[in-house]
Amino acid sequence: MHLDIITPDKKVFAGEANAVTLPGTDGQFQVLNNHAPLVSSLKRGDVVVDISGAKTTYTIDGGVVEVLNNKVLVLAEAIL
Repeated sequence: MHLDIITPDKKVFAGEANAVTLPGTDGQFQVLNNHAPLVSSLKRGDVVVDISGAKTTYTIDGGVVEVLNNKVLVLAEAIL
């Protein structure tokens, strides 16, 4: 799936990912390939991007995520 992590200042990440773990306001959740469409708010916490087993973590200060047609768009308020 294609993942974009964007803040008001810059694009932090753009590329393919196998899985993304996100800090939802009601708890942590993971998005995989072919995930159902979803829009969710995010709280401060870690976004963990899994690219073929290699994990990269970005700490965000809240935001929203949209999942649609194997595209994940994370609009973060800021990267901490």
